[in-house]
Amino acid sequence: MSMDKIEGRNPVMEALKAGREIDKILVAKGAAEGSIKKIIGMAKERGIPVQNVERNKLNEISESDNHQGIIAMAAAHEYSSLEDIIEASKGKDKEPFVLLLDEIMDPHNLGSIMRTADAVGVDGIIIPKRRSVGLTAVVAKTSAGAIEYVPVAKVSNLSQAIDKLKAAGFWVAGADADGKQAHYEAKLGGAIALVIGNEGEGISRLIKEKCDFLVKIPMVGNVSSLNASVAAAVFMYEVLRQRISK
Repeated sequence: MSMDKIEGRNPVMEALKAGREIDKILVAKGAAEGSIKKIIGMAKERGIPVQNVERNKLNEISESDNHQGIIAMAAAHEYSSLEDIIEASKGKDKEPFVLLLDEIMDPHNLGSIMRTADAVGVDGIIIPKRRSVGLTAVVAKTSAGAIEYVPVAKVSNLSQAIDKLKAAGFWVAGADADGKQAHYEAKLGGAIALVIGNEGEGISRLIKEKCDFLVKIPMVGNVSSLNASVAAAVFMYEVLRQRISK
C-alpha cells in the first residue's frame, strides 16, 4: 500500500485515533453505517473532508483490493501551522516571504511549486483544507525533496489566513491577469505574501478582494494563461530578484 492511502475500516479508524495527518476520506455511497458512520463522525470532529463516491471509484484507486468501502488519503509529510510559519519567517536574517495557494488541485503543480519555493527561500506555503491537493506521495516525489524543507500549513479559511498575515505585517500580492502592474514593475519588498490561483479559474473573487494589490505576467502570445507552477515560479523569482538587487 502506498504511503498516502489507508484502506479498510480498521486501518482508517486506527489512523484517526493515532492523530495521523489525513487530507480527506473517500466513502462508497451507501456504506455509511456501523464503523464507517463512526469514522465519519471522528473525521468531522477533526475537520477532515469526507467525500461520497461510487464504489467503482474506490475499486480503481485501491491497491489492497480490500478497501471495505473506505479509503483515507493520508499526508505524505506532517503539516505545520500558520502561526509557526509566521513566527519562523520573522526569525531569519531576511524579509519574510510566504505563498498562499488558492485551490491548486494538481499534485504535480504543488510539487513543482514547492521545489521552486525552496530554491528562492520561501518561508512556508499555505493551502486550504478543501478543494486543494494535500501533501500526497505524488507531491513529495515531484518536489524532489523540497517537501522536507518548505513548511506547509493547511487552513480552514484562506481569507482568515490572509487577515492573520496582514496583522503580522505582511503585504498580500495576488497573481492575476487583472493586475494593473507587471510583476517586474510592482514593489515586492518587505514581508510579502504571494497568492497564486488555481489551474483554471485563477484566484477566487473573495481572495482577490482581500489582496492589497494584484500583479500580472505580460502575455503577448496566443495562449491566455500559464501553468500554475510556471506562473508561480516567475513571480517567486521576481521577488528574489528584487531582494538580491538592492
